[in-house]
Amino acid sequence: MNIRLLSILRCFASHRLDSLLLDAFPSLAHRLWFRTLGALLPSDPLKLARGERLRQSFESLGPIFVKFGQLLSTRRDLLPEDIADALAKLQDRVAPFDSALAMAEIERGLGQSIEDVYQSFDQTPIASASISQVHFAKMHDGREVAVKVLRPGMLGFIDADLALMRQFASVLLKLSADARRLRLLDVIDEFDMILHDELDLLREAANANQLRRNFADSPLLLMPEMIWSATANNVLTMQRMQGIPISRIDALLEAGIDLKRLSRDGVEIFFTQVFRDGFFHADMHPGNIFVAADGPNKGRYIALDFGIVGSLSEEDKNYLAQNFLAFFRRDYRRVAQLHLQAGWVPEKVRVEVLEAAVRSCCEPVFDKPLKEISLGQVLMRLFQVSRRFGVQVQPQLVLLQKTLLNVEGLGRQLDPDLDLWVTAKPFLERWMREQLGWRGVLRRLKQEAEIWSVSLPEMPRLAHEALQQAAHRSRSPNSIEAALHELSKQVKTTRRWLIVFVWLLAMVLAGAGLLLSGLVDLDSIDETSETQTLTRTQQTSTVWRRSC
Repeated sequence: MNIRLLSILRCFASHRLDSLLLDAFPSLAHRLWFRTLGALLPSDPLKLARGERLRQSFESLGPIFVKFGQLLSTRRDLLPEDIADALAKLQDRVAPFDSALAMAEIERGLGQSIEDVYQSFDQTPIASASISQVHFAKMHDGREVAVKVLRPGMLGFIDADLALMRQFASVLLKLSADARRLRLLDVIDEFDMILHDELDLLREAANANQLRRNFADSPLLLMPEMIWSATANNVLTMQRMQGIPISRIDALLEAGIDLKRLSRDGVEIFFTQVFRDGFFHADMHPGNIFVAADGPNKGRYIALDFGIVGSLSEEDKNYLAQNFLAFFRRDYRRVAQLHLQAGWVPEKVRVEVLEAAVRSCCEPVFDKPLKEISLGQVLMRLFQVSRRFGVQVQPQLVLLQKTLLNVEGLGRQLDPDLDLWVTAKPFLERWMREQLGWRGVLRRLKQEAEIWSVSLPEMPRLAHEALQQAAHRSRSPNSIEAALHELSKQVKTTRRWLIVFVWLLAMVLAGAGLLLSGLVDLDSIDETSETQTLTRTQQTSTVWRRSC
């Protein structure tokens, strides 16, 4: 580790990253120390911008630092814009490792020889990245497959570099308030989790299976079948998919693919994953997206590489949908209120002040033509503005924002006139109506009923046990007998009232649903009524949870 530490320090010095530390350490003593150090180092690198120097140093330090820089580039809520833009250009260029090592790793993971698992195995890798590489093969039943295998020894190498990153971060946190604001240790912990998830190919295969089930009946998206008999922690065998890389516009046009439709389908796929499923592919860069070029699946997206996925709770989805709709309507007060209600902003922040900050962030964007507005950029700018209010941006939303930027980039590469706002708004409004209308209420009641069916019968027994324990502590036989007698009376009364109440509730909901379905046009629901309905629903849900 000492040798690695020296090489990292030498790299930082050669790229003059000491100039970045001058900005991070405002005290006079620190500035004098760094200026003295800088006088001993070469000045030529200072001709480059600071973000470019940081990017070059990460590329020099190898694949782990490259991936860390790529992660940092998504944290625009934490980094200055020039540094985030430079780190976004980091390229994961890694030479393939020896095929003999790859085959040995596959045999070690599967516990079988290559010949026993595959009918044929192409020793020339088709793709190579910092953590793994991919070979084509054929199963004994004739199926063509792609085999992803981890680089040998990656776990130890990753853990060593992560330990060094934490050492650097710990020192910076003690010396710099700016480093504490950047929450470096939290970012490194997030990076640690992402890397170790990518090192578990069984997890990636499970992610792929979940996404495949979610889109089993979709005419928009294809995903490969996982071959579980030839998959382990370090080896992933999947169906080989045939298609055109989405970045090859000329090949798509030659194949007769409708690019405008393809761009709209990509937006629909993204919003379906986010708002319907709450589970989305979070690494949708052009290298992981293909398009089927012939047969019955012509024009359908093909997704690959499922190492990074995002998950959203019902609260996350509701927050996002209401924020997006508020943006569409330029209701900045509502955006500020949502941040406060979510608990992301300290209570001392006045809603009027936050509203003014959001307005100053968004109004310049809305002066552009709609087709030039980036929803991902709006979200990114909102994160940047919220930084001054001490907002703790949730990791899953940062991952979502990164994915949204990828989707927008892909969509506008296919169709420069793509109006993401027009494409997304009907989807979001329909989702909000389903969540906040009577159908949403009845659906949630049905979900809660599954819990009630378990909890309600247990209540008398739990109460009986609690009373027995209380009476036992008092060591009074008479108190036990009296408590049991009183409990018996209460149980009988409770049962009668529960039966009456559930029957009345069912009748009221059924009658109200029939009446409103005939009289109320849900399309006319404005945002105020949506918010009131949501509040009533949440209050009802809270009361029932407490009662259970």
